[in-house]
Amino acid sequence: IHSHSLLFVRQERLKNHKILMQYQLCSSIFFSIFQQYFVFDFHVPPDVMSDKILKISVIHSKNLLRSGTLVGTFKLDVGTVYSLPEHQFHHKWAMLSDPDDITAGCKGYVKCDIAVVGKGDNIKTPHKANETDEDDIEGNLLLPEGIPSERQWARFYVKIYRAEGLPKMNTSIMANVKKAFIGENRDLVDPYVLVQFAGQKGKTSVQKSSYEPIWNEQVIFTEMFPPLCRRLKVQIRDSDKVNDVAIGTHFIDLRKIANDGDKGFLPTMGPAWVNMYGSTRNYTLMDEHQDLNEGLGEGVSFRARLLISIAVEILDTSSTEIMSSTEVQIEPVSNMSESATGKMEEFFLFGSFLEATMIDRKIGDKPISFEATIGNYGNQIDGVSKPASAKKKKEGGGESEEEETELIHNSSDEEAEDDGDLTSVPSTPPMKPVITDRNYFHLPYFEKKPCIYIKSWWQDQRRRLYNSNIMDKIADKLEEGLNDVQEIIKTEKAYPERRLRGVLEELSTSCSRFVTLANKDQNLSGRTKLDKERLKSCMRELESMAQQAKTIRSQVKRNTVRDKLKLVFNFLHRLRFLADEPQHSIPDVFIWMISNNKRIAYARIPSKDILYSIVDEEMGKDCGKVKAVFLRLPGKKGFGPAGWTVQAKLEMYLWLGLNKQRKDFLSGLPSGFEENKATKETGIQAVPPISLVYNMKQVFQLRAHMYQARSLFAADSSGLSDPFARVFFSTHSQVTEVLSETLCPTWDQLLVFDNVELYGEAGELRDDPPIIVIELYDQDTVGKAEFIGRTFAKPLTKMVDEHYGPPRFPPQLEYYQIFRGNCAAGDLLAAFELLQVQAVHSGRAALPPIDGPTDSDRGPILPVPLGIRPVLSRYRIEVLFWGLRDLKRINLAQVDRPRVDIECAGKGVQSALIQNYKKNPNFSTLVKWFEVDLPENELLHPPLNIRVVDCRAFGRYTLVGSHAVTSLRKFIYSPPDKTANNWDEKEKEKKKKKKKKGEEVDEEEPDESMLDWWSKYFASIETMMEVGGTLSSFYPLCFIYSLESEFGSFEDWLHTFNLYRGKAGDDIDHNVVDDDRIVGRFKGSLCMYKLPLSEEITREAGFDPNMGMFQSIPHNDPINVLIRIYIIRATDLHPADINGKADPYIVIRLGKSEIRDKENYISKQLNPVFGKSFDIEATFPMESMLTVAVYDWDLVGTDDLIGETKIDLENRYYSKHRATCGFASNYSVHGYNVWRDPQKPTQILAKLCKEGKLDGPHYGPGGKVKVANRIFLGPTEIEDESEEHLALTVLRHWEEIPRVGCKLIPEHVETRPLLNPDKPGIEQGRIEMWVDMFPMDVPAPGPAIDISPRKPKRYELRVIIWNTDEVILEDDDYFTGEKSSDIFVRGWLKGQQEDKQDTDVHYHSLTGEGNFNWRFVFPFDYLMAEEKIVISKKESMFSWDETEYKIPARLTLQVWDADHFSADDFLGAIELDLNKFPRGAKTAKQCSLNMVLKEHELPTISIFRQKRVKGWWPFVARDENDEFELTPFHYQKQLLPKCYFTFA
Repeated sequence: IHSHSLLFVRQERLKNHKILMQYQLCSSIFFSIFQQYFVFDFHVPPDVMSDKILKISVIHSKNLLRSGTLVGTFKLDVGTVYSLPEHQFHHKWAMLSDPDDITAGCKGYVKCDIAVVGKGDNIKTPHKANETDEDDIEGNLLLPEGIPSERQWARFYVKIYRAEGLPKMNTSIMANVKKAFIGENRDLVDPYVLVQFAGQKGKTSVQKSSYEPIWNEQVIFTEMFPPLCRRLKVQIRDSDKVNDVAIGTHFIDLRKIANDGDKGFLPTMGPAWVNMYGSTRNYTLMDEHQDLNEGLGEGVSFRARLLISIAVEILDTSSTEIMSSTEVQIEPVSNMSESATGKMEEFFLFGSFLEATMIDRKIGDKPISFEATIGNYGNQIDGVSKPASAKKKKEGGGESEEEETELIHNSSDEEAEDDGDLTSVPSTPPMKPVITDRNYFHLPYFEKKPCIYIKSWWQDQRRRLYNSNIMDKIADKLEEGLNDVQEIIKTEKAYPERRLRGVLEELSTSCSRFVTLANKDQNLSGRTKLDKERLKSCMRELESMAQQAKTIRSQVKRNTVRDKLKLVFNFLHRLRFLADEPQHSIPDVFIWMISNNKRIAYARIPSKDILYSIVDEEMGKDCGKVKAVFLRLPGKKGFGPAGWTVQAKLEMYLWLGLNKQRKDFLSGLPSGFEENKATKETGIQAVPPISLVYNMKQVFQLRAHMYQARSLFAADSSGLSDPFARVFFSTHSQVTEVLSETLCPTWDQLLVFDNVELYGEAGELRDDPPIIVIELYDQDTVGKAEFIGRTFAKPLTKMVDEHYGPPRFPPQLEYYQIFRGNCAAGDLLAAFELLQVQAVHSGRAALPPIDGPTDSDRGPILPVPLGIRPVLSRYRIEVLFWGLRDLKRINLAQVDRPRVDIECAGKGVQSALIQNYKKNPNFSTLVKWFEVDLPENELLHPPLNIRVVDCRAFGRYTLVGSHAVTSLRKFIYSPPDKTANNWDEKEKEKKKKKKKKGEEVDEEEPDESMLDWWSKYFASIETMMEVGGTLSSFYPLCFIYSLESEFGSFEDWLHTFNLYRGKAGDDIDHNVVDDDRIVGRFKGSLCMYKLPLSEEITREAGFDPNMGMFQSIPHNDPINVLIRIYIIRATDLHPADINGKADPYIVIRLGKSEIRDKENYISKQLNPVFGKSFDIEATFPMESMLTVAVYDWDLVGTDDLIGETKIDLENRYYSKHRATCGFASNYSVHGYNVWRDPQKPTQILAKLCKEGKLDGPHYGPGGKVKVANRIFLGPTEIEDESEEHLALTVLRHWEEIPRVGCKLIPEHVETRPLLNPDKPGIEQGRIEMWVDMFPMDVPAPGPAIDISPRKPKRYELRVIIWNTDEVILEDDDYFTGEKSSDIFVRGWLKGQQEDKQDTDVHYHSLTGEGNFNWRFVFPFDYLMAEEKIVISKKESMFSWDETEYKIPARLTLQVWDADHFSADDFLGAIELDLNKFPRGAKTAKQCSLNMVLKEHELPTISIFRQKRVKGWWPFVARDENDEFELTPFHYQKQLLPKCYFTFA
């Protein structure tokens, strides 16, 4: 029975935390008939977005009194959609299930499209074909790759045992009052755990006042498996009367605790501890970092740890005792034994601070100390109160429970006595900083380096971290190798394939090594199922990776390097994914800088990175090594400009391991120190030192060769910067000079740091010198300099006894990427060398001399010396000045007399002045040139700067905007290849083949008079669908694509440079261009070549020396053009009205003229078909930017912009691809496919040959035409105007012509995205259109092609029901008890249910036979081409006008049993698609279920072709067991268009 269905799409809303990304969630749902399109807009961080749950529910719509009952729902999270390759599901079926009854199975399917669009994403909509494909549902389920189509119900058990180390949450001031009066000292936190999964929440009970709550409860979720929800959120919250606060949050990624391979395992985890991090532990009423506790951003402090486990059980829904609802349940579980999570071990953390520099000057006046914490151990200010003795310390350790403490003490009482002085020293003594320079301070840790050490107790789960470390190290090596290969390819050095082979070799050996190392795992206590399964699957993966690496290695050739590189990057992602261990063990180490008892800045160091192991591969990558650590501000402060300045830079040494392994903990420090201990007594173990005193030091000189930077961040309102660089090394810093108004400074300056003292042994310093920090700033006349970005470098070190010379010296300049926050902000070209100075008495003779000119005019500034600076040669740069466009006002004044200045490496040229920008924005002199010395190595070429200034009265200039061309490589001139070979023979072969292919197609050619432009349009869409873009034989076809992307924005000789002005925005994703900063466009081009140029070019005939390399370029005087814009339709528009629809109409703007087609708006449509053409006359260059906008019509108020697209017509007009009017695929003089261009193909070809100085065209007999030295074969069978057809053949293969050939634009339809400035980067729909341009000085073109939408034709369907047979007998006779039925037949056309018609009733049929001879008549409007019925009706009584629906032509017939007093009984039905349905059977006996069940295998017919059909068809119903039953019936259909309407 056809139930009316409603559809709800619900999207859970969250508060917006930090505005990072704009997302749009589009889902269109094809259902019953209506196509609905819903859009949800969000503005939230990506993580929050991907956890949102999208829920689709189908509801039986009922009348006003009863609310609808739920049919079924489907849930998935947004992250699942966003992680798909195209961020979308297209035309997929979502399976509905009933959340209240999981035994019920599938409740139906909804076909929908779901897309998630982030800022800057563009969604590729597959082109909508005619919806004829009767979907195979099972093969098109809405599920990501790799998920089985049969999903089962499963229980997810999340067991919550207990938590430790919760912070004090005195959320009420009352608590303190109570304490003061009564003196009761209770724990001030009432924790409970909240678990969220797949849109459902479960809570444990609240444990009143407890820092170490024990719950022993499990939360049970019932959800389909595999779930379409990727993360499970576990949160400890503090219950409070006013509002509950999160204490800490942890996300569990289900993909990391399960494996879906054939040897995989279901999600499982634990029992294991998870560590939670969040804001600092000192409690304040308004915690500014509360977001961190909600799991947003990186936690800055340990909050608590929670013991949980997860298990999944697949349900057998057929069993009877199963709970059928999906409500969340909470149940108690038994207690967990102590040893289950591993044996408690004593760990020892040691750290030494070798250097603390770059301390922000804001905090420089107070003494500073550094504190290290691991878990709650070592936390002084707000962790555990200072213990009286070590024993107390252990008891109040925050982490250990009473029983454990006892356990430890019984075993280590005596040790504790001897070890009594080993109280932990978690922080360094406070010390006052010393000034480094204007911005930074440093702490005077010269000879004496302070140390910290902490003892802590944890379960021993080092194996997990060891395995992670091995994989991380493999991945690090692989990444380094791949970056090398990319660099080699980028810089075009030799043999990238050798390096890639080396990388693969290394990868396969280290993978095999992992298998041997991980295999020797002892059976530790506390190993969970996940540990064992993960180990197995990691070993399998790495083994296969080793195999694949070997195979790929053998396939790497020079030409396959790039493809193989992509494959190997997949290995890298996989390794990183595997290395991330879901079950935590030891918490991360935090280093805090404390000043004035306040926590200022922190660094978080993963404990696995500093974990010690006797096996080298298992050791953490920073364990026992000196590392540079940068401290940053916590929470939100760390974002945005304030957070980019370094708060402090530490050179730090860290070691973490078991206490019993601690003898080696100092082994990695630079040698030459003495330990300074707090006490002199010796216990069983030596006491760690509280500081180290160095008596060895080396003196160095550092030379920083600062050559240039490029593509810097624009920090001033002019859109430029005044950059200088500051170089930090150890406690020294120096500055380059300030270069004003540039984004590409060439400092060419050598900075020398004398007497740099470094501690430690010479050999160690040579191999691993400290890092250099380079910061770039923008100098402002007032206020302090503004930060632009930062980069790091390691110097090349030379010891006294080494020779200064090749291969290592002098160092080469290299590029260092500059970062600003997480975004790239340019590159620095520099080199650094660190030279050891001999002892004082021998003088400085040992250092290599600093040679090179000392510029007298640059004063004391040293230039970069000769061996290091690049070798220069002479280049000439020619500039084509075409014109300026769209210049915006500056300080409210219009630009009137602009000029363009070009500068490169200190030389430059100025354009002619445009006298009146409004009248003609083009330049009078087209080409100018200048000569300049540039490096031989193209990669070191400095950028070229384009600046536009406006010349005002009295000789004043204002900067309008600027553009930096970072790479000149694409403008380097390469002479054309004169030796063009002859391809005639091949050409013929190709043509012959093509010909043959064309002959095979032998379809019935449709009648010409039936065809119109839309036939061509739909045929081309179909061919696109079938063959992926190739053409069928007889349809002269239009391609469908976006021209700009296809033809490189038509910048074949005329380039467009955007001019920028104003400060750059700090967008999180830098790939989005700041449109507000664009103040105009410069059109022109560049060409550079080495001097001297070869003679033959300049000696060519007709060479104009004034034009240089820009020969044969059209003049740029104003020109009048007729623009003809065809607009076909728009798709997937963003809804603009409350009802989720829009009333779109077209607005076209060009220069000052505007066409508003408001009267012809299309009511309530998101996929309107416009089918219109518009003509506008324009004058280039003044009016060259065409805007096509779609607005939403509103009855009241102003109309809203839905979206617009802009087309630069000028570039198209002048392009050599000839984008003025596309070529049809064949030449016809009349009909729907008439030749649109005023010039015939022969004229166009002759003109092209003349311009390209080609010989030809020569038309020969037998359909041959010769151009240059190519012979083309055209169609011979066409008699009239055969030359036109031949010329067209050449034009369609113009790209094969040597030297001047390029692809010419065919007849096409463009699909362009619509954008809305208020929603930057997010597509608001698409528009299909094309533009023709005709110069006004040639004959006028013919009338525009008629593309108005087709009108539906009026038809009438007549259905005659003759007989039924074998109808199911429903009723029992009162007296005789015989079975009988009172049969009648009901019918309607889909979409017109309200016009349903019934036959009369055949009473009391005992055999199931019924005779009717009854005729139904259904009138309808039908679109032949789209095979759709068109219905226009008002949506509701309040609608202003009718809405048009297009639905498939389907006839539904049902057979019923009529009852007088109760409701009629439904007996069977059939739905026939009038375009393709199986032939009826000749007799009732031959009529079988197969006609319905195997419909797609049987031959089908269309009533629109046959006009009349007669036969038996089966009615189908489902019985109790869901099997099909059948009732044959006999009827005849006849289709009459209204005009042939006759009645006998």
